[in-house]
Amino acid sequence: MATRRSRAERPGNVQPASGDGRVSAPVEDYLKAIYDLAGREGTASTNDVAARLGVAPASVTGMIRRLSEQGLLEYERYRGVRLSESGRLVALRTIRRHRIIESYLTERLGYAWDRVHDEAERLEHAASDELVERMAAALGNPTADPHGAPIPTVDGRVDERRHQTLAELEVGERARMVRVSDKNPGLLRYLAEIDLTPGAEVQVLARAPFDGPLTLAVGGAEPVVGQGLAEQVLVEALDERSADP
Repeated sequence: MATRRSRAERPGNVQPASGDGRVSAPVEDYLKAIYDLAGREGTASTNDVAARLGVAPASVTGMIRRLSEQGLLEYERYRGVRLSESGRLVALRTIRRHRIIESYLTERLGYAWDRVHDEAERLEHAASDELVERMAAALGNPTADPHGAPIPTVDGRVDERRHQTLAELEVGERARMVRVSDKNPGLLRYLAEIDLTPGAEVQVLARAPFDGPLTLAVGGAEPVVGQGLAEQVLVEALDERSADP
């Protein structure tokens, strides 16, 4: 049975899509995915890119070849692919649009934070840079999206600091919740229910042995969360001097 190909797998159309220098939506998807995947290791494998985009590895190989010829990627056989400087700027521009749109949807249109990812995925390719910058200005030029992800600047600068996860905190340690992925609506709804959102202070009260659940103090509640959830929540540790009274 034939499978439906995603937007990123459809052939052709890798040239700029408009007179403002924007590339096509599939190219933006590829570059954004590679930026995300290569963040820690510096390169992304063909199979990882294929899995992220939901396309066949053979399609990824062909697109990588074309993007390399355009100077957007650097590919080394057996080592993977990395973004060139121009490719990185395109990826960050796409990420900026996505995160500003998410911010606008939540702040001005009343969307819940678990519903904005899919909307932003659709709109990030259609919205003009002028529209996105007007959105940013209307919001007061935010530096982070509703999930705590840093918003790249217009000139391609972004806060790429690494944060520890909630799962890495010691019992008794206090931290401020910084960021969580926008891709799992169920997880986001649960975090909102226990008030564990960016800016919230949290303390690990207890940890069950053998990778068991963590008991937390968040506000006036003491929710119990699994190790898998705790590994997805990024935090920054607080000491007594930096903690709010």
